[in-house]
Amino acid sequence: MDTVDPKDLQLGDEVYVIYHNPHTPSVSNVKPAEIVQHPKDPNALALFLNDTFHTIEDDDALFHSESDATSAYNQMYQDEIDNYF
Repeated sequence: MDTVDPKDLQLGDEVYVIYHNPHTPSVSNVKPAEIVQHPKDPNALALFLNDTFHTIEDDDALFHSESDATSAYNQMYQDEIDNYF
C-alpha cells in the first residue's frame, strides 16, 4: 500500500485519509477528500474533508484508493489490538 507524496498532488485529485474524529479521539475511519486550492494561499493546495479545508503536511498519510487506506487502517489498529492483549 503506497501513500501519496504531497509533492505529487494536483488540483482536483481525490485521495483517501484515515480521519481521527476531533470530538471523539478513539474514533477513526477512512474518508475521501479532494485536493483543492488553499483558500488563503494561492500558491498552495489544501485537503477538503468534511466541508473543511486542511493544510497538507509532509507527514500526512494520503492514499490513492480507499482499499489502500482501509488496509493501512486495519494494519494500524490490528497492531494496537495485538499489543494491547
